Amino acid sequence: MSIIFGGIRQLAMVTRDAQAAIEAWGKVGVGPFFTMRFTMDDFVYRGEPSPAPEVTLYFAHSGPLQIEIVEQHNDVPSGYTEFLASGGDGAQHVASWFSDPAVYDAKRKELLDRGFVLVHEGASRANNARFAYFETDLPGGMMFEIAEALIPGVAEGIALMDEAARNWDGRELIATAME
Repeated sequence: MSIIFGGIRQLAMVTRDAQAAIEAWGKVGVGPFFTMRFTMDDFVYRGEPSPAPEVTLYFAHSGPLQIEIVEQHNDVPSGYTEFLASGGDGAQHVASWFSDPAVYDAKRKELLDRGFVLVHEGASRANNARFAYFETDLPGGMMFEIAEALIPGVAEGIALMDEAARNWDGRELIATAME
């Protein structure tokens, strides 16, 4: 657990080839992956409102850790395009999850007060979950995300994916699309 950010619940890859990443994770026994096409709401990049990235997100669980694969489809500036432009293709961020919006707000403020640089942030109007990505000094330009992934409406999906991983027989890599 990070005493600054909170417990790490997610490891996320940003890639140009999500299918290859999913297949690689499947070969080491991680799956099934749930997919979600997503355009972020209320997107802010480097402190300014910005056109939002259009992404497909792929989620699978390995024990208590969620593996996320992010593939951005448009070329608007984001933490994802920065990572890919720097030559990255792979692990881009880790994330801590929160269930209480007030705790999320306090953590976001604390990180800014500590001098962490906010790269991008946004929300999903579908479930009112917010997220924010911060620069770190971790190797490879790894970012840290805080997310309201445990609020009602999101936590149920996490539980579904966790259960699917526990019962996965290794055959079907893609489980289903999420809304």
